[in-house]
Amino acid sequence: MKKPWAGRFTEKTSKVVESFTESISFDRRLWRYDIEGSIAHAMMLGRQGIIPLKDSKPIIKGLEQIANEIEEGSFEFREELEDIHMNIEAALIKKTGAAGKKLHTARSRNDQVALDLRLYLRHEIKEINLLITGLQRVILEAAEKNIAVIMPGYTHLQRAQPVLLSHHLLAYVEMFQRDKSRFEDALKRINTLPLGSCALAGTTLPIDRGYVAKLLGFEGITENSIDAVSDRDFAIEFLADSSIFMMHLSRLAEELVIWSTSEFAFIELPDAFTTGSSIMPQKKNPDAAELIRGKTGRVYGDMLSLLTVMKGLPLSYNRDMQEDKIPVFDAVDTVKSCLAVLLQMLPEIKFMRERMQDAAGEAYSTATDIAEYLVKKGVPFREAHGITGKIVLYCVRNGKQLGELSLNEFKKKDIEGRDSPFRGKETVKETQKNPEIKFGRIYA
Repeated sequence: MKKPWAGRFTEKTSKVVESFTESISFDRRLWRYDIEGSIAHAMMLGRQGIIPLKDSKPIIKGLEQIANEIEEGSFEFREELEDIHMNIEAALIKKTGAAGKKLHTARSRNDQVALDLRLYLRHEIKEINLLITGLQRVILEAAEKNIAVIMPGYTHLQRAQPVLLSHHLLAYVEMFQRDKSRFEDALKRINTLPLGSCALAGTTLPIDRGYVAKLLGFEGITENSIDAVSDRDFAIEFLADSSIFMMHLSRLAEELVIWSTSEFAFIELPDAFTTGSSIMPQKKNPDAAELIRGKTGRVYGDMLSLLTVMKGLPLSYNRDMQEDKIPVFDAVDTVKSCLAVLLQMLPEIKFMRERMQDAAGEAYSTATDIAEYLVKKGVPFREAHGITGKIVLYCVRNGKQLGELSLNEFKKKDIEGRDSPFRGKETVKETQKNPEIKFGRIYA
């Protein structure tokens, strides 16, 4: 088939080159946005009198027919036509004849693909944010169901202080809220119309970019035509935001993996989201959570891939930029698939409440609360910290937990090295029944 750009060439394109340079195998997923942009462009061309209305109308009708054929699966994508733009244009010309040949007036594939990718990301970001909102709801429901469950909070993966499981879970809701905010902020830079920039220098024809922007729901138009066709910052920003989001998912997945171990036994994962071993019959492996953790690196790679493609390119468009779509598509697919798994898995997780609460009381996790109790009795915090540290050391040496100490033990000078700030007849165990002491300021 003759190429649309074949006029100055005397030889056919090598089959090896056709196969090497084609992008239709992956950019066909942009067809909906390519047709949407082409319809708006045709409407503008007709409205401005750049092409006759008698031509713009059949063009629009032909594009709608092509959209239906692709939806139904009857459209034939052809590798020799290189990309989604030329596949659709060739089909349109076949349907409309000379009228279809006028559609590409006042545009280039350079600004056309920039438009398609922006439309695609605008749609996908909205979809992703809806899924993240769904994930937040699932976590909120889990927190509500387990509102009074106490667990150990950790720093350095060492038990630190007792916290509520609900409080721990809601940390992820906060993370995901920031992720949604980043995606929403990226839309401000994505939602700008590049069409009309043509190859790099715009056009002498009297186009109306503002009209096209209004038709397509863009908030503004790009100001510099050279930048408009060579810019992929918006795609890199999406990949950066996706990488941060996947980092948060990976942290959640890591905790699910750890909590499901026999050593922790804080949760039981549903059978439907775990797998077994081909040799060890007893195994119940957290494969879904592990793969979410693993796929995080894949999205990081997508971001690094596009950064590397763009880092050395002179202005304006270069064919290297064809490599922008695979990492963007892969990141979208990966983010959405991980969200789909978590949305179904998290509601089925069983929290082992008694085990969590027992663990919260171990490893001297209420030591900070004791130090703060001393502060309320007038002891400077640094002194209270030292006194409590000696009390913990006493417990370690004598194989006791803090709640097992008597008041007399608390008063021992070899523990405190000073007159005891502890008064009254109550034992430490009884003192710790006081919510103000047991849970500290978080739960007071």
